[in-house]
Amino acid sequence: MTTSTPAAAPRTLGVGLISVGWMGRLHTRAYKGIAERYPELNVRTRLVVAADPVPASQAEAVNLLGYERAVADYHEVLADPEVDVVSICAPNFLHKEMALAAAAAGKPFWIEKPMGRSAAESAEIAAAVAAAELVTAVGFNYRHAPAVEKARDLIRSGALGRVTNVRGAFFADYSSDPAGALTWRFIRERAGSGVLGDLLSHGLDLAQYLVGRIGSATSLTETFITERAKPSGAAASHFSRAEGTPEPVENEDYAALLIRFDNGAVGTFESSRISIGPRADYSIEVYGTKGSLRWNFQRMNELEVCLGTDGGAAGATGAAAYGYTTMLTSPGHGDFGRFQPGGGTGMGFDDLKTIEAAQFLSSVLTGEQLAPSVADGWAAAEIVAAAEASADDRAWHDVKVVTGPLTYDRV
Repeated sequence: MTTSTPAAAPRTLGVGLISVGWMGRLHTRAYKGIAERYPELNVRTRLVVAADPVPASQAEAVNLLGYERAVADYHEVLADPEVDVVSICAPNFLHKEMALAAAAAGKPFWIEKPMGRSAAESAEIAAAVAAAELVTAVGFNYRHAPAVEKARDLIRSGALGRVTNVRGAFFADYSSDPAGALTWRFIRERAGSGVLGDLLSHGLDLAQYLVGRIGSATSLTETFITERAKPSGAAASHFSRAEGTPEPVENEDYAALLIRFDNGAVGTFESSRISIGPRADYSIEVYGTKGSLRWNFQRMNELEVCLGTDGGAAGATGAAAYGYTTMLTSPGHGDFGRFQPGGGTGMGFDDLKTIEAAQFLSSVLTGEQLAPSVADGWAAAEIVAAAEASADDRAWHDVKVVTGPLTYDRV
């Protein structure tokens, strides 16, 4: 007679949330999905406490999201001994303060990007995390799209040959209305850069994840909607409209970069927050000596691939069959199989955050930095800093080398 070893009881991790907005709700849903999507982690999440200064948001945290309690002061989250991990989903101007406090409290944290308002703030956060010997996560969620993971496999396996050039475009329309409110995103002291940090930092991280380190950049930026009216309420989003006396917009609406990778590849990147037409048109194309591929978030479950100069086949007339093949992501591509049973039934944005949460909690459970790290966040910030310096003097600028556990170049 044989007996089986009982399965270990699941470990429970207490979650603390800072800021109950759209992203805070997303983080919460992601934590709730871990037990179902990643059963091998053998972990359960307990929603312990959420912090938000708005009473209505505190009520939502308890009554809708399921947190055991809610408070106004985020320091109470960090001081709670039952909180094992923390999500920082507050606006940019609070990131540094909250991240440094979390590091001082010894709490592993998952923070949204841009991690700091500047490269200097991001470096401070990374240094504090290193001193505290913590694992972390930064919200570079587009890395986790299964089509992107497949693209990375193709590039890193040499299927495209030597990468020659990369083209990226991160275009959105969320600020295209001139009557849109002057929220914190348009104030340099609160947001730092504009579209460079808000959107293009995603594209630059994605480029490094696919191709390798970006070593230098030159850029131009422009602010096309130079004035906006302040919102009447503190809870206004960047989709809100406002009327009143216009005040200056202090950061850029548009950015264009030329970049050089350390491995010899070159690239162009463009980003806009005021383009009329694109909603979330976030795309990247990678070209090599043997082929190319392209991906667009608006069709996130598709990857277009062209290998060889003739497609490797001939048509009925003997003419070469040449062009892009559209690959639908399927089980075996990244973590797709955890969410859908077969290609054609697509994943969504929320699923990417669940993958992100799983990488964060895996990092906490193993002590190994698996999720995009604060070092990755700092690396993206240094590219933005080089681009901002170039926009001022029109010169090429080297990107500062950062230290820490960079996951964009993991094997």
